[in-house]
Amino acid sequence: MKKALRIAVSGKSGCGNTTISRLVADALDLRFINFTFRSLAEEKGMSLAEVLSLAAKDDSWDREVDGRQAALAREDGGCVLGSRLAIWMLGEADVKVYLKARPETRAKRIVKREGGRLEDVASFTGERDRQDRERYLRIYNIDNDDYSFADLVIDTDDIGAEAVARLIIEKANEKADGKAGGKARAG
Repeated sequence: MKKALRIAVSGKSGCGNTTISRLVADALDLRFINFTFRSLAEEKGMSLAEVLSLAAKDDSWDREVDGRQAALAREDGGCVLGSRLAIWMLGEADVKVYLKARPETRAKRIVKREGGRLEDVASFTGERDRQDRERYLRIYNIDNDDYSFADLVIDTDDIGAEAVARLIIEKANEKADGKAGGKARAG
């Protein structure tokens, strides 16, 4: 690539943020950044559920995660930042991508990745979506259901991670070549 691009990839849990961000970073030889509540939970020796419970009552958890990932993304060189708020927190990203999928697709992917009963995971994920949205509005005045400003919105329900990564790489190459056109929709 001609320019060290910063690519931000967002979406709710189970949309493929981490997998796809990693594929794009590897393909473009960029740093992969994915510091999340899960990362913070591991760092502190806590469960994700414990951290989410604390974050529901204390905004400092969100601010720590979001601040750390944005600071990492702003270091010299290009990167792919994959997180729920990446496209909002890294406003200067060269390419902003939002991944979406139906709730049932997301729950099935999470069960495949982490195990559990589909009904329990679907319920937990739905509640987490609701809590995330409320927190983002309260803390940052961000409506994570409004991603209309993204350069690329991709429905990942029926398209594999590699194909999604290729769409993002194409858009990144357009930006790097200075030929980027308008917004694109895929899926």
